[in-house]
Amino acid sequence: MPRIAITGLGCVSALGKSVAEFWDGLSQGRCGIGPLTLMATDQLQIGIGAEAPDYDPACYFDPKRLSLLDRYSQFALIAAREAIEDARLDFTADGLARRTAVILGTGIGGETTLDDAFFQLYAQGNPRVHPAVIPRMMASAATSHVTMEYGINGPAFTVTSACSSASHAIAQAMWMVRQGVVEAAITGGSEACFTLGTMKAWEAMRVMAPDTCRPFSSGRRGMVLGEGAGILVIESFERARRRNAKIYAEIAGAGMSSDAGHLIQPSEQGAVDAIEAALRDAQLAAGEIDYINAHGTGTAINDATETRAIRKVFGPQAPPVSSTKSMHGHALGASGALELIAATLAIGNGVIPPTVNFLGPDPACDLDCVPNQARRADLRAVLSNSFAFGGLNAILALRRVDA
Repeated sequence: MPRIAITGLGCVSALGKSVAEFWDGLSQGRCGIGPLTLMATDQLQIGIGAEAPDYDPACYFDPKRLSLLDRYSQFALIAAREAIEDARLDFTADGLARRTAVILGTGIGGETTLDDAFFQLYAQGNPRVHPAVIPRMMASAATSHVTMEYGINGPAFTVTSACSSASHAIAQAMWMVRQGVVEAAITGGSEACFTLGTMKAWEAMRVMAPDTCRPFSSGRRGMVLGEGAGILVIESFERARRRNAKIYAEIAGAGMSSDAGHLIQPSEQGAVDAIEAALRDAQLAAGEIDYINAHGTGTAINDATETRAIRKVFGPQAPPVSSTKSMHGHALGASGALELIAATLAIGNGVIPPTVNFLGPDPACDLDCVPNQARRADLRAVLSNSFAFGGLNAILALRRVDA
């Protein structure tokens, strides 16, 4: 099978507005969770989140452009610009624009636009809604903006599968390049979920932590929402080497499954099925995996279920596992992309990012969780796990590329 190379990375997260800042935060074990500043919190029980720090959209977009961009589309464009520049792609050369796909994931889409419009309509009694509300809020808006900024004419669409959205999008993009449908793809995910309505809805589910995110730890109290975008440029190895591109890692395979059981409670077997499918697609044995970037939300049920699934596949010799959500929060539909970038950088730097805020082991999560401090490691192959509400699971497998 044709091999698939990652040649460009871009991201916006609570750890910073670039890949360099993201990796610096991950490798230093810096937590980006703090008090919310994007809204008044007097009506909230949970007043914390993982916001993109010191973000000013005027630094990236002119006022006319901003009028058509929801916050989640802004993040997607900023991350796409970084990834495409990193990959040194020229879409005007050799008809590449028509042979490139743009496949992004989001769980919600333009939530800030929708929330603002409803506030004006219901709370302020304004009978008119801005004509740009629909094009700003639609889940496919970010994908369209990326295609328009770069004149990309190939296949373009958005995947929405809750917290697995970005991982599903990346898997689809990888398979399209592998099958020769396109030569390259811009793929990943974006989310900007901090609105009063969204926070109240998550509070109602009683899965939110009031203090911080402590995946796999004793004393964990739930998840913490985050925002941001992760974008990758992928292409065939043949094309990447022909143009002397930098190759971060190989996307070796992907696996998917559906729990078909419950909208909220995760299934151990569904997770096992997705992990085993990814190993088969990547032609990797369980013993070859050196690290797993876990879904690791910090909720009691999710972390214990994911632990059992990992033990079922890998047995007593399970590799080190960490959850970077403890640092950048749970970015919902963007989380799979941010975490795959984290896993990619872990391979390239030989460093496993830690699970921070860790208080001590929980017997229900008997894994090596790399607590609180990053760890040097020789990483040849890694997995990135995504498990979404509705039982929609996606696993991505990476392999190191040795010179």
